[in-house]
Amino acid sequence: MADLTLAAHRREAIPDLPPVSRSYRSMLALDLGTATGWALHGIDGLITSGTASFRPGRFDGGGMRYLRFTNWLTEIDRLSGPVAAIWFEEVRRHAATDAAHVYGGLMATLTAWAELRGIPYEGVPVGTIKRHATGKGNAPKEAMIAAARARGFSPADDNEADAIAILLWALETKGGMQ
Repeated sequence: MADLTLAAHRREAIPDLPPVSRSYRSMLALDLGTATGWALHGIDGLITSGTASFRPGRFDGGGMRYLRFTNWLTEIDRLSGPVAAIWFEEVRRHAATDAAHVYGGLMATLTAWAELRGIPYEGVPVGTIKRHATGKGNAPKEAMIAAARARGFSPADDNEADAIAILLWALETKGGMQ
């Protein structure tokens, strides 16, 4: 069975953000992958973030990763929700074929899940996220982690740091609106 426990779980106030419309209850940002980074902005103004693993188990069929991801999204929506908007890292090129397949499957699962619920979603290009967080569109993983730490977060890894950066980008450039 895949580990769906949270690698990190933090709630941190971020006082320097613009006010967010109360009509947007919870906003979710995702860095899709086997280790999916996530960041959630609740109506209380706090951000919770972490990493969820969707690594298949030894005896799992090919679709179990995506079923577990669907269940995880439903649980996030139920516990924090409802989720009102979703942003995810839009990757256009992968270094490995397996990573591309996993990303495509997770993105298809996410967009179908959101469409069924009428939740708006948007992909954000990698360079846009990195440029907003670090000032450099091709920043390395370490720089993304450092940027999240500079903003008062403690990401466990680059996946969580990327999700935090996506959420901050959405809040700061779109005012939390889709």
